[in-house]
Amino acid sequence: MRSLEVCKCSKTQAWYLFLVLVVITTLSFTGRVVYLSLGEGYGISLDPSCKPRRHVVFLKTHKTASSTILNILYRYGEARNLTFALPFFDHLGYPQLFKARYVKDFERNPSKEYNIICNHMRFNLPEVRKVMPNQSVYFTILRNPDQVAESSFSYYHDVTPAFREAKSLDRFASRPSTYYSPSAADNHYARNLMWFDLGGDHNAQGDPSYVNSTLQALERAFDLVLLAEYFDESLVLLREALCWPIEDMAYFRLNARLRLSVAPLAPAASSKLRQWNSLDWSLYSRFNRSFWERVARYGAVRMERDVSQLREIRRRLGATCLRGDAPAGAAETVPAEIRPPSFGTAKILGYVLRQDLTGPTRELCTRMVLPESRYLSLLQRKQALIKLPHNMENRL
Repeated sequence: MRSLEVCKCSKTQAWYLFLVLVVITTLSFTGRVVYLSLGEGYGISLDPSCKPRRHVVFLKTHKTASSTILNILYRYGEARNLTFALPFFDHLGYPQLFKARYVKDFERNPSKEYNIICNHMRFNLPEVRKVMPNQSVYFTILRNPDQVAESSFSYYHDVTPAFREAKSLDRFASRPSTYYSPSAADNHYARNLMWFDLGGDHNAQGDPSYVNSTLQALERAFDLVLLAEYFDESLVLLREALCWPIEDMAYFRLNARLRLSVAPLAPAASSKLRQWNSLDWSLYSRFNRSFWERVARYGAVRMERDVSQLREIRRRLGATCLRGDAPAGAAETVPAEIRPPSFGTAKILGYVLRQDLTGPTRELCTRMVLPESRYLSLLQRKQALIKLPHNMENRL
């Protein structure tokens, strides 16, 4: 009977179905062909018993190289027509604790299967579980809290009252409580930002029982926690956890700053910030230990080999995609659609693509340097295009 009902579709509906198939075919990301050719002879064999994980939860923390991780997930999912749990606009309700209703179309269709959720949100496990299947892999990424604080000051100086008042990070670090009001909007960027992103109370006084119970809950929730300082080693561990080919972990750094806009912290400021961001340091210290325990289980020789292979694939992609060996300032990048936005006082690096790129190679190279806001818009449009109208959903 279902086939007969399909046959009763109007010509308009049949034409819409045809267009959907065309869109899926023409918009499917074909970069895998390029990956395979560039990675030939450098691929890392996977355990034949493992199957690629198709349900992934990435808690995207701030100022931790998470934009580069996001690009990897976007490319992998788009290439395989996986379904993203996307926001209505540019984040999933942040800085509010995540709610399932912040996912576009969730309330309209709560039973819809999503493969990947990866945009900025403030972690709230019960609500995430309403959206993502039980077998999902959960992971996140952390960074040295001093570096997070320095980067946050640069990016969010103009929107964070505590930073605006202090003028400089050294001055803020000298007397943070003088400039900081817990109730002021956007001041969460100024204290224990990673703890906040992971759903904790970033203004808590560091009660040992609260800190330990929160860390234990996070250890239960997340299958893997990456470290920004050891990015390539992190990606090798992620590849193993997801059972994805190493070629899919290739990347160019995104949303990174020019070296001139990075201001090293004075030792005295670092010491004071360590006290101010004590919750972030508890978080980072705990997962730093677990990270290196996982590296040890992976094997030092194996890790060194696989990191070298990942870097060789990235080197080949750089030679194929980029004009010059290094990122450029945003003003130099062309065309305009791949130019990264600027934030606060931060000067963001971009890339100049080779002008002779064509076909799938150009498609892959463009996506590898696409700013996250533009890539998100592309995915939002794509998923909207392949959605059937209500009357057709009822017929099919």
